[in-house]
Amino acid sequence: MAEKRDYYEVLGVGKAASADEIKKAFRRKAVELHPDRGGDEEKFKEVNEAYEVLKDPSKRQRYDQFGHAGVGSSAASDGNPFGGFNGQNVNFDFGDLGLGDIFSSFFGGGQPGGRQRQARGSDVETRIEISFEEAVFGTDVNLKLNLEDTCSHCKGTTAEPGYSLKTCETCGGSGQVVTATRTIFGNIQQASICPTCRGTGKVPEKVCTVCHGKGTERRTQNVQLKVPAGIDDGATIRLREHGEAVANGPKGDLYVHVRVKAHKYFTREGDLILSEEHIGMVEAALGTEINVDTVDGKVRMKVPAGTQSGTDFKLSSHGVPHIRSESRGSHIVTITVDTPTKLTRQQKELLEQFAKGGSKKRGLF
Repeated sequence: MAEKRDYYEVLGVGKAASADEIKKAFRRKAVELHPDRGGDEEKFKEVNEAYEVLKDPSKRQRYDQFGHAGVGSSAASDGNPFGGFNGQNVNFDFGDLGLGDIFSSFFGGGQPGGRQRQARGSDVETRIEISFEEAVFGTDVNLKLNLEDTCSHCKGTTAEPGYSLKTCETCGGSGQVVTATRTIFGNIQQASICPTCRGTGKVPEKVCTVCHGKGTERRTQNVQLKVPAGIDDGATIRLREHGEAVANGPKGDLYVHVRVKAHKYFTREGDLILSEEHIGMVEAALGTEINVDTVDGKVRMKVPAGTQSGTDFKLSSHGVPHIRSESRGSHIVTITVDTPTKLTRQQKELLEQFAKGGSKKRGLF
């Protein structure tokens, strides 16, 4: 894996750069590297990652002190000593190795007759990709998933309809079997899940003829997902009990990871939408009105006389809606004044006359 570049180097600023300088550098780089404008997508992601850290004072302080290690998703960043390795979450699952049973025995959970935790279906993860506008205004997505669903014949009981469940003879209804192992420390008792009833303590009088006692059958399911207005790229939506089914227990959860496509003209910063508009230097000097593209359509915006290149204008309530309220952020329009590169003789003479007009200010305006 390639070593990460210094975040200040990525944005092209010094370590003493102000928050405003960092923001302007990010905007400049984002426009330059935007994939829809022919830019490098990997470098575009790198710029976004650098800005997410340096715009936050606390993250920036940790980065200045510890480097990339101070802002990763490990224990140093979220306080969780099991947060993961190399930025990835790690789940410890002992499976059928018996380790979980040994631990439960030490803590009183492995004795026969002890309270059994109800079986639960597996969680499922999927991804969707939506447009910039769909992320702003919200949308409905139909997900087609091939999942283990509750058996339509036995309704998940594992028993043929008309028959009931009876106590498991192997474990006597405890859901566990205990074995003794002789070690150098003496005999150690180990409780493990009953292989006959799979820990439920019950078995069907007659096994379901459709699922053969599994309690589930695989089928394609249509899940309607409502994506809220204002959702951001990288967000995850959790749908409780929309995951895999299991016999005699609740379904797992469905986790939907959201990817928002990059927009050709707009970028996003929290609840702000950012864009850039170009005008000529004469329009900047005399003032003008321009049509600005927003997610709500074109908006007429006044540019006052004497506007300098790089000036920001705010269009209130044309940004991203706040997920937990009805208000919206703003749309920030950055004006770039274009200087002509080819002039006619008449235009050149007019500019020379203007320059001889006695103005003591530097520049044209």
